Amino acid sequence: MPTMDDIAKKVGVSKGTVSKALNGAPDISDALRKTILDTAVALGYTRARRGAVRTLCVFIENMDYAKPEDFGTDIVTGFRQMAEPAGYGVKVVRLTDVLQKSMPYDAYMLREGYLGALFLGLTLLDPWMKEFPRSHTPAVLYDNLIRGNPAVSTLGIDNNEAIGQAIEALYGMGHRKIGYLSGALGSHIYQVRYKSFFNEMRRHKLPCGRALAGYSFYFSETLDTHLPRLLAQGVTAILCSSDLLAHTVLIRCIELGIRVPEQLSIVGFDDLPFCAHTAPPLTSIRQDRLQLGKSGYYALDSLLNGVPISSLLLHGQLILRGSTGPAPRRPVGPLEKKP
Repeated sequence: MPTMDDIAKKVGVSKGTVSKALNGAPDISDALRKTILDTAVALGYTRARRGAVRTLCVFIENMDYAKPEDFGTDIVTGFRQMAEPAGYGVKVVRLTDVLQKSMPYDAYMLREGYLGALFLGLTLLDPWMKEFPRSHTPAVLYDNLIRGNPAVSTLGIDNNEAIGQAIEALYGMGHRKIGYLSGALGSHIYQVRYKSFFNEMRRHKLPCGRALAGYSFYFSETLDTHLPRLLAQGVTAILCSSDLLAHTVLIRCIELGIRVPEQLSIVGFDDLPFCAHTAPPLTSIRQDRLQLGKSGYYALDSLLNGVPISSLLLHGQLILRGSTGPAPRRPVGPLEKKP
């Protein structure tokens, strides 16, 4: 196994300088630190002790995983079900801005002795996202895309196909004017779903003007501004970028006296456990989270073995429930209420 002496000899510095660089000492220039880190990774250097359990990391933020019904729980479980029988230890780390700004991704992984990582819940604004185009330590990003780096892979479901399933089903129920509501487009996956909606609407030769969609960081703005605007245009169905947003829209419609699905159909995304227990039960696009976790390990193991997987996408599944039904003969209109 490569040693710090090997790195020092390759770079032309002392072993002490290599140690400082790997441990984030402030008296090492960024340029020299990068050279040392790049050399360490290229040589296959690891901080793991000889004979110790090889460890993989699951970084998680903006996502819960403590309870069985949390979105991240099954993903972490699926990853462990594959990694631990293969002889790996798995460490779950809450990712924060403070951690990311404390040292570069490659340096952190070397310091902790982690061989590779699965990332859950990253946003486009995360500091390490800027490093992934040039990082060396294998990383699998759930619902995020980095192009051109063979050490980084994308994991998720085929969102284009999934959105297509929802539009196809609504079209088959007679819906011809469909709206879309989304959280803020500050994440890669919300951008993908937003574009997929318009692509599928065009494919079905349905109205697809930008006015038929709305997005906001705040649910209140979605409910108070975008939902009334879509209803005023006569939409008979609304597809939402997440189950939480869809459930919020469902509750607001009930408060307004709008009958779901008799007057308006609503579709969510993710199929969280609560979807089967709303009133009416929420139609949603299911992501098999256990399989996502297992596939995350498969992608990471491939990267660790020199197989440069670019993207690993699973099929989603539309789960039809009571929040969707045949298109009404007359749309709701400008916040028409039940008599």
